[in-house]
Amino acid sequence: MKLKSVVAITFLTIFLMGCKPSSNAIIFHKSHEPKKQGAPFSDVVESHGFLFLSGQVGMDHNTRTLVEGGIEAETKQCIENIKAVLEHHGSSLDKVIKCTVILRNIDDFAAFNTIYEDYFPNKPARTTFAASGLAVNASIEIDVIASK
Repeated sequence: MKLKSVVAITFLTIFLMGCKPSSNAIIFHKSHEPKKQGAPFSDVVESHGFLFLSGQVGMDHNTRTLVEGGIEAETKQCIENIKAVLEHHGSSLDKVIKCTVILRNIDDFAAFNTIYEDYFPNKPARTTFAASGLAVNASIEIDVIASK
């Protein structure tokens, strides 16, 4: 088969599949937070037009401490951190399609949910569960998957 035919078939296949040739690349993004660049994980992994965010807690990234005020304050800060990462990578909260929420105490579910609803009116798919311990003694951790 001639090279022109192979190229034409390749591009036609890509067009019909609805993806760009580079959309299959997997990009492991370094953190945009200078103090987190040495972490043993990526803040975001990008693949196939999606952003897979590592979990965020209610940490003020300027002071590197958890915000005070309990589950409500930590939930707000946590989601604001997610928002900042998404915006840094050309996305936004309204493009979140899946959330995984980990609460230190399942009794915080109602208070967390009240804050969560304000940020996610599109109602992305979600899994919520409780765990006995979270990093930096946080009350909540959330990771998301968003379209770019």
